[in-house]
Amino acid sequence: MQVYEGYTEKGMVYPHMPLAGIQGRRRVIITVLDETVKEKPSTWYKLDKIVSEMDELPRIEDFPRCKIGRTPIDFETV
Repeated sequence: MQVYEGYTEKGMVYPHMPLAGIQGRRRVIITVLDETVKEKPSTWYKLDKIVSEMDELPRIEDFPRCKIGRTPIDFETV
């Protein structure tokens, strides 16, 4: 017997890791737990949270220009 952890969504079962070494048809027993899966916050969510916790909003001057050989985009004028 092997145990795999994963989650269900819209009637499909998604394991967290590949089901290693399983070939052909196998009988499975699925136990559905009474807890929801907590998704990892996205990078943008983390960045928005950091900015919202700052005393003052960041300015363009706070981020020095990288020397990539092109003019940076000024989103305030676009």
